Amino acid sequence: MPDITALPGFYRIAHADPGRRAVIDGDGTTTSYGELLALVNRVSHGLRARGLTRGDVVAGVLPNGLDQVVMLMATGQIGLYYVPVNWHLTDAEIAYILADCDARVVVAGPDRPVAGALTAAGLAAGQPATDPGDRTAGSVMWYTSGTTGFPKGVQRRLSGAEPEAAVPAVTWFLGEVCDLRPGDGIHLVTSPMYHSAPCAHTMFALHLGHTLVIAPGFDPAGVLELVDRHRVTNSMMVPTMFHRMLRLPEEVRRSYDLSSLRQVMHTGAACPPAVKKAVMDWWGPVLYEYYGSTEAAIAFAVKPHEWLERPGTVGRPVPGFEARILGPEGEELPPGEPGMVYVKSGLGRFTYRKDPAKTAAGMRGEWYAPGDIGFLDKDGYLFLCDRRTDLIVSGGVNIYPAEVEAALLEHPAVADVAVIGVPDEEWGHRVAALVQPAPGARPTPQELLDHLGPRLARFKHPRIIEFRDELPRTPTGKLSRSRLREDYLTDRAPGPAAGPV
Repeated sequence: MPDITALPGFYRIAHADPGRRAVIDGDGTTTSYGELLALVNRVSHGLRARGLTRGDVVAGVLPNGLDQVVMLMATGQIGLYYVPVNWHLTDAEIAYILADCDARVVVAGPDRPVAGALTAAGLAAGQPATDPGDRTAGSVMWYTSGTTGFPKGVQRRLSGAEPEAAVPAVTWFLGEVCDLRPGDGIHLVTSPMYHSAPCAHTMFALHLGHTLVIAPGFDPAGVLELVDRHRVTNSMMVPTMFHRMLRLPEEVRRSYDLSSLRQVMHTGAACPPAVKKAVMDWWGPVLYEYYGSTEAAIAFAVKPHEWLERPGTVGRPVPGFEARILGPEGEELPPGEPGMVYVKSGLGRFTYRKDPAKTAAGMRGEWYAPGDIGFLDKDGYLFLCDRRTDLIVSGGVNIYPAEVEAALLEHPAVADVAVIGVPDEEWGHRVAALVQPAPGARPTPQELLDHLGPRLARFKHPRIIEFRDELPRTPTGKLSRSRLREDYLTDRAPGPAAGPV
């Protein structure tokens, strides 16, 4: 078997070791590196046959699976922008993104038809499996979630270099940040690839020579079974997944062998320290956390042992990044004082496609604000407080919903929770907690307030506690507090009040 550890990425690995396992799809179908490269090359030729040239845009309205992987790697070697589109969106929402990105070709699958779309198989039909000529690196252009308006594409300049040129730097970076190395790893895909982190880790895994195991969907016991069966070594997850797996009965949790896990990266939402500690007590010190955004990429990272020494941190700036905490007048704040987080990247600046005003609005010179409030400790580790848009100001005091949510999630009767601010004539805003009880549990508001007593200052306690059957989350596990707040204010049907603070 060839030594692939020094080869620069997927395309070279596939030539050197075509029999190597590349993808185990959700239905169990296995595709080798050689077979995957042949499909990738055919689709690349098919796109060029339709007149696409460097800088053009291809959109994919595809679920997780082989076709999504093929489109990522095909556009990535012929200088195209690829836009993965959330296939759960409505026709109108999809049409907006396709028009905004100026997609020359749209690829969709049978489960989500899109007018005028092609299939990956149709693009590949009749095309040669040889490498295309004049290969240059493409780029993925992810669209932001749009929770505060219409989504926008995050676009970066194409390098013009061959696809292999950036791989050594990426490999070094992943080793520094996540201890990931080229070789025989097994990467489990648990989240939709139309989001930036799972999509990027899919490509990273192939460039490292790893095998992709694609989960058919997130099921807590099903994910554990895949880890056990395929001896998964690394994965990317979100905190909601940890919470759901921890809720499995003890006998179910113990029935799976998870000793193969080496790195489980998590991002996308704040992870309550108690949840993260419980997972590491179960899996061992394998949780690697990073913080960033679609725009800023990975800006901060923390390894397991670092986090255990500083519970709650999201890490220090990664190589190539700088960080500052700024006050409302743009003044730099000292360690320990919360303010807006700003980062500066060595990756070069991004732009929002067709929206220079929005691009400029998020920048302060070369510094970009992801929109979060946090503080740095004396050693430069970042601790997040909350999103600026989710901050609750009650009686002139700042209250961070994420902190209250983390404390409530420690109660065994709470399966999920969202904390929002609702208008109040006297206080400005009141803290309201929308709680999804654990299966079979029936907590009372007073029981939850008693639980918060030793954990949070009284002014942070919810004045309203309501119980909901389910709380809406995005496929990556993020709560849209803005949507929950709008729904709450529209319904105006508060449940039992927790009483005055």
